Amino acid sequence: MTPSAADPLELLEIARSIALEAGAMIVEARRGGVEVADRKSSPVDVVTQVDRDSEQLIRTRLAEARSDDGFFGEEGARDPSASGITWVVDPIDGTVNFLYGIPHYAVSIAAVEGEADPQTWRALAAVVLNPVTGELFSATEGGGARLGDAPISIRPAAPLSQSLIATGFAYAEATRAEQGAAIARLLPLVRDVRRMGTASLDLCAVACGRVDAYFERTLSPWDHAAGALIAHEAGAVVTGLDGRRPDHLMTLAAHPDSVVALEAVLRDIGA
Repeated sequence: MTPSAADPLELLEIARSIALEAGAMIVEARRGGVEVADRKSSPVDVVTQVDRDSEQLIRTRLAEARSDDGFFGEEGARDPSASGITWVVDPIDGTVNFLYGIPHYAVSIAAVEGEADPQTWRALAAVVLNPVTGELFSATEGGGARLGDAPISIRPAAPLSQSLIATGFAYAEATRAEQGAAIARLLPLVRDVRRMGTASLDLCAVACGRVDAYFERTLSPWDHAAGALIAHEAGAVVTGLDGRRPDHLMTLAAHPDSVVALEAVLRDIGA
């Protein structure tokens, strides 16, 4: 596999067009009612047929646009890359919200150079679309982040006591119990905590200043690939633990002046 000379703006336009098509399909499918098609890691980790249909649509359109690229999707689709580019896709991020009709879920598409490993890839372009509200977040490497056509940036640094923090919880019962205990310790230290149920949109909330910071354990690459680039290009530090990149152990996004102190607090409370 040779390094790609792909233009990030070209990749962005492909991702945007496909996300909009998938989003329209998802919204239309939701009008007809949705049922659980399968369960994955636990009884509450669900997948619907619409998740699968969305992933197939995205995979097909990407293959039509760039047949040599790789594909790495949440619902199991895997294609090796001959071009050096891999598309990391969550066809519906926030499936439980989608199942219940809560209008806070997303199509998340990122183009990365290299394999589907957040420790080694180079993120080039990203789109996160909430198909219900129509909000489309995007970014290219070095090109800044946008909501629609408008540039976005993170909020100014704030003391922890004045910070609104977003988070999410794992599917495994034991891990959820640990996270609940940690949140109980965090709440007295911050302005408040939000749990909205869609990791990609949480990262975009940091990017556009709707929250001060976001953290979550047990994310998979497709959960954070697009949102992490968008938050980074909006001015956030997006990191894992001990200087690692975001991964299954921790994804943390915050203002550069706040991230070290917040990571220390998260360690202290057992988050």
